[in-house]
Amino acid sequence: MTLSRTLCERALALTWAHIDAAARAAAKTFLHDTLCVGAAGARAPLADNVLAAARRWGEGSACGVLGRPDVRLPQPSAAFVNAFQIHAQEFDCVHEPAVVHPLATVGAVILSEADRAASEGKPVTGEVLLTALVAGVEVAASLGLAASTPLKFFRPATAGVFGCIAALISLRRLRMDQGVAAFGYALAFASGTMQAHAEGKPALPIQIANAARAAVMAVDLAEAGLPGPEASLEGPFGYLTLFETAHDAAPLTHPAPGFRIAEVSWKPFPTGRATHGGIVAIQTLMADHGLTSRDVAEIVYRAPPLIHRLVGRRPGAGMAQAWARLCLPWLGAIVLTRGTVGLADFTPERLSDPALLRLADRIRVEVDDNPDPAAFTPATLTISTTDGRLFRHTITAQLGSPEQPLTLDQHLAKQATCLDFGGIGANAAALADAIDRFETVPDAAAILSLLGARR
Repeated sequence: MTLSRTLCERALALTWAHIDAAARAAAKTFLHDTLCVGAAGARAPLADNVLAAARRWGEGSACGVLGRPDVRLPQPSAAFVNAFQIHAQEFDCVHEPAVVHPLATVGAVILSEADRAASEGKPVTGEVLLTALVAGVEVAASLGLAASTPLKFFRPATAGVFGCIAALISLRRLRMDQGVAAFGYALAFASGTMQAHAEGKPALPIQIANAARAAVMAVDLAEAGLPGPEASLEGPFGYLTLFETAHDAAPLTHPAPGFRIAEVSWKPFPTGRATHGGIVAIQTLMADHGLTSRDVAEIVYRAPPLIHRLVGRRPGAGMAQAWARLCLPWLGAIVLTRGTVGLADFTPERLSDPALLRLADRIRVEVDDNPDPAAFTPATLTISTTDGRLFRHTITAQLGSPEQPLTLDQHLAKQATCLDFGGIGANAAALADAIDRFETVPDAAAILSLLGARR
């Protein structure tokens, strides 16, 4: 029995009745989060360029794009553009221990599937869509958890494509041979390296977009009768062997009780997740001690190696917004000057502001001796003041994580902010109400009318 067969069986066997209350609530919460972030992503830098490229691959009427009422595309292209928009501003949810953004890929794919099915007169119910979401996140996050060494490939894309396959197996009710073949073609299409992250290039969300499109293509090929590799995950040239330096397949072969969707974290700021602990620590010390940017001589964030690797980079005049979102020193300067970081902070004028760059020069990330290659915490931020005082704050759990979840008010405020940024803020209350009862709706794609994806 290969892992692909095991995962196919689980995806087909999962029903809404099998999913516990915590996972049901998380599925609705993070679907809501993902849809709103994706709608805001229609206004992200380069989002129009991505749409222009996708249109060159063919127009169609099957699927809409979040925040774009006049756009209809073939399913693979709609999944591609929506996935880009979901991740383009680094605001989408994350499974921290797996280092995977499972909803950027899975959310985009199940949305495109529901929209295509509705256009063919075969609507997908909200309950069925949520069940597929849980199945997809389970696979993507478990693949990330199976890794025991640091990232070298971009796991949100490379693991994400397999999560999308599980979700589509659930939605399309594939036969076992088709599901196995789809996993095989996911391996054939899997790609994405950390080089885009290291350089702060838009290729990062493009890799996620490509994973979403590739999953649709893989399942279409399997349904068309093309056999694929069977040991696509554990084989000598399978995913775990090639894409991870070392792994332990236990999270896949012996899953823990509960569901991975309940382990997912919100992002309260539109920045790399590894910056969030430092942002909150600066906010906390400013509030507790009345500090301002004028008081700061130096800030040091001493954190696990993953933090330094992901966001310890230095800022520079004219840097791209993708670089800035992953630069804790520059983001710390934003927080020191206005108390938080938001979607509107990444303008060319802000990115080249000499005062912000000088302030960022006083902030740095240091590596501690944490041996866990996927650890985000614990981490300690120290502010040295110009008059010789020292203030410290230790982050033991990140804001938005299961250990420190957002309140309902914080969650709704984030979604309202995203919809406002996307120009559809008037729909916030109606969308929240629709999500509350989403498992009861007969056509999941109907929600797109509230997200600027349909007229």
